[in-house]
Amino acid sequence: MSKHYLAIEGVSKTFGTGHKASCVLKDVNLNIEKGEYISIIGHSGCGKSTVLNIVAGLLPSSKGAVILDGKEVNAPGPDRSVVFQNHSLLPWLTVYENVALAVNKTFRKTKTAAQRHEWILRSLEMVHMSHALDKRPAEISGGMKQRVGIARALAMEPKVLLLDEPFGALDALTRAHLQDEVMKIQSEINSTIIMITHDVDEAVLLSDRIVMMTNGPEATIGEVLEIDLPKPRNRIELADDPKYNRYRREVLRFLYEKQRKVEPLSAARKAEASPVARKAAQA
Repeated sequence: MSKHYLAIEGVSKTFGTGHKASCVLKDVNLNIEKGEYISIIGHSGCGKSTVLNIVAGLLPSSKGAVILDGKEVNAPGPDRSVVFQNHSLLPWLTVYENVALAVNKTFRKTKTAAQRHEWILRSLEMVHMSHALDKRPAEISGGMKQRVGIARALAMEPKVLLLDEPFGALDALTRAHLQDEVMKIQSEINSTIIMITHDVDEAVLLSDRIVMMTNGPEATIGEVLEIDLPKPRNRIELADDPKYNRYRREVLRFLYEKQRKVEPLSAARKAEASPVARKAAQA
């Protein structure tokens, strides 16, 4: 049995069978401790979201296992909440009702109606959405919708919060505000968080460790970078911090030197690259 809070042990994932089989992930191993903030970064198609979906129990692994707090993960459960890039709120329910849906389902046997009500209000207060309890998703901004999605996920009191590019669809200013909110919430309730991101600055700002994935197919963990910066972190102060900038450079070097994406050649470029074309050009 794993001694770590969350253990991803030898996880591989293959889609399809026979000659159509495609191995997306191969032998992914990662141990995560309670209260850690882990970012997974890599180029498109490297299996980041596949890892997240396997931990969430939304997708079975082909090999290996995920162990959370001593129990194997083999299905979705309230101990793992997911926040997607798309807020996924139910449009016909109010802000309060969207969060209530998760709270009532998770705690109907363990909390009274009054306790559940108080917890819904507290969860929305954490993301500064108390003023919009009776609004429907169509009546609030994209950033507000994502705040409600985060409140709903946190309201389930999950052992692990899974964030799949949660700020990717937001403008830069809204994204910065939400990143700050997540940092603050994590420091208050000591959540264990795994976040998928394409944003290097976001990964360095928020994470305790950054997991860098190799390119697919057969993607795996290439490097893991420890982020030794004191918390709480201030993005303005970090802009000139040599340590912060060294971490940025290390991630960028991995992504754009060690794991540089090679774009397929066009027909014209292939013709230019052929030995015959080179000889003709030299004549």
